[in-house]
Amino acid sequence: MAQAFDVVVIGAGPGGYVAAIRSAQLGFKTAVIEREFLGGVCLNVGCIPSKAMITATHLLHKAQHNFKDMGLMIKGDINVDMKQLVKWKQSVSDKMSSGVGQLLKGYGVTHIKGDAEFKSSKEISVKSSAGTEAITAKYFIVATGSRPIEIPGFKFDEKDICSSTGALAFDEIPKRVAVIGGGYIGLEISSYLRKLGTEVTVIEAMPSLLAGVVDPDCANVVVRKLDKAGVKIMYGAKAKSQKKVKDGYEVTVEIAGKDEVVKCDKILVTVGRRPNGDQANLKAAGIAVDERGFIKVDAQRRTNVQNIFAIGDICGQPMLAHKASHEGVLVAEVISGANRVYDAKTVPAVVFTDPEIASAGMTEAEAKAKGHNDLIIGKFPFGANGRAVSMMETEGFVKMIADAKTHVLLGVHIVGPEASNLISEAVLAIEMGARIEDLALSIHPHPTLGETIMECAEATLGHAIHIIQKPLKK
Repeated sequence: MAQAFDVVVIGAGPGGYVAAIRSAQLGFKTAVIEREFLGGVCLNVGCIPSKAMITATHLLHKAQHNFKDMGLMIKGDINVDMKQLVKWKQSVSDKMSSGVGQLLKGYGVTHIKGDAEFKSSKEISVKSSAGTEAITAKYFIVATGSRPIEIPGFKFDEKDICSSTGALAFDEIPKRVAVIGGGYIGLEISSYLRKLGTEVTVIEAMPSLLAGVVDPDCANVVVRKLDKAGVKIMYGAKAKSQKKVKDGYEVTVEIAGKDEVVKCDKILVTVGRRPNGDQANLKAAGIAVDERGFIKVDAQRRTNVQNIFAIGDICGQPMLAHKASHEGVLVAEVISGANRVYDAKTVPAVVFTDPEIASAGMTEAEAKAKGHNDLIIGKFPFGANGRAVSMMETEGFVKMIADAKTHVLLGVHIVGPEASNLISEAVLAIEMGARIEDLALSIHPHPTLGETIMECAEATLGHAIHIIQKPLKK
């Protein structure tokens, strides 16, 4: 006899578990199916563990380079116990994952471990080590996520040829790593490995890093820091093949029609992620999937099948955890009868490099492409901010883009300390249709990094206090 539910969520990542909790809060009998870990990729082998490693190596770097200037004297070298570092990183993920479990239990969500496959639009089967069981539901929410893209000749073994998953579990500090793909995942991992002393070579197919992902001015600050740190970056480069040799691997890279060899001990492939549209037997339910593997959805995240919704990476860009969580809440409320659609003005993006990059709204190029030909743009450097100086983290700036006639804020781009924590104010401002004056006239506490937002707004209007500006053209 099949177990019956009101709502069944397939996948317990940052979209799925949130959708399950909100469904239960709204009074639905809810189940969530997960074949691996609660919290999904993000919480277990992605966002959370990578931030743990980045935090640890940032502190290491500070101890090695800043403590002496501050008068904090350490006798001898700081030794890294990689096994303990990885163990601590794992404890962070485990703590978060068990927290999700407690939340699901607290809200009465049934957690079923196993692999889900559609039998029809009303029924799935769940396969686990205990066998196979049938489950029916009035509504299904597909939240099956994405996986790293593999490239020919570089099959993952997660030991020597790794996706981000393997790169977060090295039990020894690798001497030399070749990173194929200079996107945000590749650069975050490159940054922390370099701080551990690894020789890093980034092999990037494009002529610049993070092209089309972040504001070019912000990317340049990070590239300069990577260069200074000794990370080698190969542009316009295509990884063709690899071969195992006595002392590691040799990766053949093509640049401008010529082959070069990169020697390394580990190969990290971070060329992007692809949706899991080929899993869960979506065809049996009649769910439409596009040629790239994304499930087609409308503004309510409803698929072409009336009682089935899809959220997160599986239903399109941007493939970000916070977008999935937002959609999870949205869909649960739509099922309950709320008149809601996905209408976010902006989905913020953060790159946890050194320094961090965070953005909300449009870049200059995007604003012009959308017809905003007359712009005012202002910048304020962290070097002029007292809190940043006291932290010895003065690289970078806040940049604002606004419509010159209306002063409505169109985009904010931050590169510098705590950019990830500063961007939320910009998100709120853009969602509310704020003008530059709204930010400039809001009193910000001193001494904080947040003052850079206020001062950048003032700079965009032509009268920042803590930098010398030429008067704006009237």
